Amino acid sequence: MSTEILAFPSGPAPERPHRPAGSPVLIGCSHGTSDLTGREVIRALLDDVRAARPDLDVREAFVDVQLPEVADVVTSVVAPERTSSGGAAVPGEPVPGDAAVPGEPVPRDAAPAPRDAVVVPLLLSGGFHVGVDVAESVVDRGPGAGRAAAAPALGPDPRLVDLLADRLAEAGVRSDDAVVVAAAGSSRPGAARDVEELAAGLRERRPGSVSVGYGAMARPSVPDAVAAARADLAPGGRVVVAAYLLAPGFFYDRVLEAGADVVTAPLAPDARLTAIVLDRYADTAAALPTPQGENPGRAKQDPGRVE
Repeated sequence: MSTEILAFPSGPAPERPHRPAGSPVLIGCSHGTSDLTGREVIRALLDDVRAARPDLDVREAFVDVQLPEVADVVTSVVAPERTSSGGAAVPGEPVPGDAAVPGEPVPRDAAPAPRDAVVVPLLLSGGFHVGVDVAESVVDRGPGAGRAAAAPALGPDPRLVDLLADRLAEAGVRSDDAVVVAAAGSSRPGAARDVEELAAGLRERRPGSVSVGYGAMARPSVPDAVAAARADLAPGGRVVVAAYLLAPGFFYDRVLEAGADVVTAPLAPDARLTAIVLDRYADTAAALPTPQGENPGRAKQDPGRVE
């Protein structure tokens, strides 16, 4: 069994143009990985978001393994005067940045004006990282700081069911195959419910068995789910693992070793993921609380929902 992973070209990040102060910064927050191809795939997803919405300031952040940490990126947006060049919050230390007024540069020793931020978790279910790391990253920074809010995880969403079904079709799944949806796993029950909702949607789209296995923190494990599916196989059937993972990395490597006959490619990048990211951003940006003295119509403007 072999699975081909497409690599995406990497290079220096493009120079960030000035964006209107009224548009919240979109912070795409992924788990982080030491896998270089996985890093490129997540970067390609964010590049697709930038291409779809060139008017937005899109930044990258992580909850583990890679830097910058999501809380530091949020601070650099909503309270830039408290951000050091290394990304850590340092009271009173100014850094250069975007101009406070479009078209009017600020002195190099002046801090940029605070802006609003929306963190979009590049995670498929609402587990620990969404409920704790991302949620804590958007706490109020106090007087004078910009507003920050966290969007829900990317899943569940019907478009993810369609995307996973397409990955199965690309892998040549047959009607007599047993499918195991392989998710990363979480200690939080809500994450398992999100995955089960995805699996239920997949059952509506194909004949045959669809079960779920997890990479960590939940049961059954992917190897156990594969073994159970194989025990119930019809003659001539195969066990096909549908990798419910955004990119190559630690969990995908474990899925490849779980004993399946076929493993699908990860989900990203894909235009449907781009649309989901922008929808999560738009819904959350529109719900940002309106500061006192500001026109309430501003917060209700749709920053660009993608259907």
